[in-house]
Amino acid sequence: MSAEQDPVYAPDQLKPGNRKLARAGALGTAVVMLMFFCCNHEGTTENIFLVIFALGLIGAVIADVVLRRNGLKPNDQ
Repeated sequence: MSAEQDPVYAPDQLKPGNRKLARAGALGTAVVMLMFFCCNHEGTTENIFLVIFALGLIGAVIADVVLRRNGLKPNDQ
């Protein structure tokens, strides 16, 4: 790539985020979603979506931990 085609980044885009806070937020959101599993609605369609999204959040956190531990994902971002 030439100098004219290099991507332009703002300084905030390259600053790493708070990984522990992001993991806690994802797990907290999954817990809140599973709290609505037992009540507050009728039918099973909502239950299926709540469980799928909660498991997806938990799976993303686990995948992030495993990839970082094995060195397949950089620790800076």
